[in-house]
Amino acid sequence: MPFDTGDTAWLLASSALVLLMTPGLALFYGGMTRSKSVLNMMMMSFGAIALVSVLWVAYGYSLSFHGDVNGWGLIGNLDAVGLHGLINTVSENVPVTTPELAFVAFQLMFAIITVALISGAIADRAKFGTWMVFAGLWATLVYFPVAHWVFYFGPDLASTTDGGFIADHIGAYDFAGGTAVHVNAGAAALALAIVLGRRRGWPRERFKPHNVPMVLIGAGLLWFGWFGFNAGSATAANGLAAQAFINTQVATAAGLLGWIFVEWIRDKKPTALGAGSGAVAGLVAITPACATITPIGSIALGLFAGAVCALAVGLKYRFRYDDSLDVVGVHLVGGAVGALLIGFLANAATLGTDIDGIFYGGDATQLGKQAQAVVMVGVYSFVVTLILGYLLEKTIGFRVKPEAEEEGVDTAEHAESAYDFSPAGGGGGGAFALAGIGTPATPAPDGRATEPEPEPSPEKVG
Repeated sequence: MPFDTGDTAWLLASSALVLLMTPGLALFYGGMTRSKSVLNMMMMSFGAIALVSVLWVAYGYSLSFHGDVNGWGLIGNLDAVGLHGLINTVSENVPVTTPELAFVAFQLMFAIITVALISGAIADRAKFGTWMVFAGLWATLVYFPVAHWVFYFGPDLASTTDGGFIADHIGAYDFAGGTAVHVNAGAAALALAIVLGRRRGWPRERFKPHNVPMVLIGAGLLWFGWFGFNAGSATAANGLAAQAFINTQVATAAGLLGWIFVEWIRDKKPTALGAGSGAVAGLVAITPACATITPIGSIALGLFAGAVCALAVGLKYRFRYDDSLDVVGVHLVGGAVGALLIGFLANAATLGTDIDGIFYGGDATQLGKQAQAVVMVGVYSFVVTLILGYLLEKTIGFRVKPEAEEEGVDTAEHAESAYDFSPAGGGGGGAFALAGIGTPATPAPDGRATEPEPEPSPEKVG
């Protein structure tokens, strides 16, 4: 079957961009944790890449995108287990210009990062082994069904009854995953934060990021990769992809400005951490809406989402749940804001919809559909995750022991540390020796021994 090489190349390149987002997330989250927990935090993201990739090929894609059981739009069938029969075929969910395996790869990257996002809520206190068990079960019980609800459109793309429950039966818009990815992961993060409880010393002690430059590098990689996330969801190199691309850029920029504006007013100082978090908030919010609103609407959405998420991260202190890295405040709130604002900002002049939102003369019908999608995904993810988390905690244990948390999860779970300040080779060797630091006493020109320079004592972080 002949395929369009440009569309196929764009979809494959977008898949690689979305994969890059998960290492970017590992850096973003890793920099926000304490120095004694950074490796464990990053390993959760890399573990998700490995495990979800295998599960996706085994049965995840089939459950998410291959047909539908009983026509209810709730779950796919198992006809494509092991990707059986998909070589040189066309997916029901994409134009006939691209092979189905390209779509399989693209959607795999969505599944990976959705699982990885949850890990930020349980930084500093989770067992890696239990996390991996949770990741596999959560992907199977929550992500694969929800992806079917939101993204599956069935063999007749114009139908309003043969696709996923949210996509066709409810009729809510979610172009690239505001509900399926961000509300889904954010609700799960809230449930796990409740199950594992607060970190030792929180909120009395301040858990400051140990490496803000790492956070900004991670945010930059997320920003870069998100163009594949949103523009790639057009599944072709076309005008819709271009629209999603520019909307993603300006909404992200506006989200950054909205967040630091709140900091400026509230705290008198804008922060680098706030800039990175604001950019991510803008990215999250534009994800469901990038096909259905204009660039001006995207700027308004980004400003609003950045400001709202900046305020929302403080809710954990009011309600006393320890969401370590603000997954709830950024992803649950940001995803919900983006999905709901479609009801206000949708514009029939765009390429993704023929419906006008409330601000363009439409009624509240679409807003109601968007709200149904947010509530359905959020409640389902929260309840299933809460049950799953408690079962794992009561059986194999999810939280590390207090002494392991005090020592550092990196050492307790991985027998490693992210930073080794001791000189290599012992006795003042390595880089310190090359710099003349910590070397043995040497005779001075007058015959007297000089004292060795003391080795620096690095500032304790985390």
